[in-house]
Amino acid sequence: MKKNSVFKGVATALITPLTENGIDYGKFGAVIDWQIEQGIDALVICGTTGEGSTLNDREHCDALEYAVQRANGRVPMIAGTGSNDTAYAIELTKHACKIGYDGMLLVSPYYNKATQKGLVKSFEAIADASTKPCILYNVPSRTGVNIEPETYAALADHPMISGIKEAGGNISKVAEAMALVGDRLDIYSGNDDQIVPILSLGGSGVISVLSNILPTETVAMCKKYFDGDVKEAARMQLHYLPLINALFCEVNPIPVKAAMAAMGFCENFVRLPLTTMEEEHREHMLALMRAEGLRV
Repeated sequence: MKKNSVFKGVATALITPLTENGIDYGKFGAVIDWQIEQGIDALVICGTTGEGSTLNDREHCDALEYAVQRANGRVPMIAGTGSNDTAYAIELTKHACKIGYDGMLLVSPYYNKATQKGLVKSFEAIADASTKPCILYNVPSRTGVNIEPETYAALADHPMISGIKEAGGNISKVAEAMALVGDRLDIYSGNDDQIVPILSLGGSGVISVLSNILPTETVAMCKKYFDGDVKEAARMQLHYLPLINALFCEVNPIPVKAAMAAMGFCENFVRLPLTTMEEEHREHMLALMRAEGLRV
């Protein structure tokens, strides 16, 4: 674990239960409680999976406030406060710090396509405004820009930048980043199909979509690795690969929303421009879930 580490193991990138009328706080509370009861190591609220990008400002702030109050200190709480508008990200970050979050998740600016210099300046500005550790989130398939290993290295000594959620998919780039930042940053897998590979490079865990539906099993995979049972961790990684692929056969969070709805945790509702899962894909995913013993 590195400086100001927020968590080790598995943080669920939690869904936000939505209906046509807004956030369903009854369902939201139930899923938070269930995740904690199942032994999850931390929760991420209002990230990509939580549809933070289509929550309006009031909803975003209210959801953050509700979730941290509901968790009530039982697990580390991480707020999704990144934006393509740096000034807005700073305001959200200040709010999340004020209401009691343990860490921030800062997605790289999307659509703007910042240069690497722009990424450094933006992340520094947000981290300067934060009183809690910040985890940088690299997901170039969504943002259009990769955070390069050298950029991580340039940011690694900032006192409020503690980690990286790496969802670039390029394991060679992850290795390069690890070599450059050493023990200055925690690196978390942002892809469920790369949990064990990134742990093998010295990673600290995963920010997971899979753990929405299989929290205990995802935690066990990481724990097996940390306890030295690498072979069993690798077996679990490969065992869950078909289900992981099903959870990403359409853009996240479309499939996981359908999965969680089938488990009774939410409505199968996503906000435009997202649409609900294609029925053929949904049936395949539900069959895989049933094979894991889930009642759907």
